[in-house]
Amino acid sequence: MTGPAQTEEKLSEVRFLTVAEVAALMRVSKMTVYRLVHGGDLTAVRVGRSFRVPEHAVHEYLRGAFSQTA
Repeated sequence: MTGPAQTEEKLSEVRFLTVAEVAALMRVSKMTVYRLVHGGDLTAVRVGRSFRVPEHAVHEYLRGAFSQTA
């Protein structure tokens, strides 16, 4: 079972990226990242009017994309 302290510790280890950073990392447009987020293909957290994407979510998405094409 995960307690509040453990959950908070795990969240503090998560690195969040902006949409622009994700786009640069994936070498796609920001619009493509927004489409992935809105389509549910890429996990994101809404902060005010913008999105933040956990870095691990980008790596998971890319890993899945590689396995589909291989």
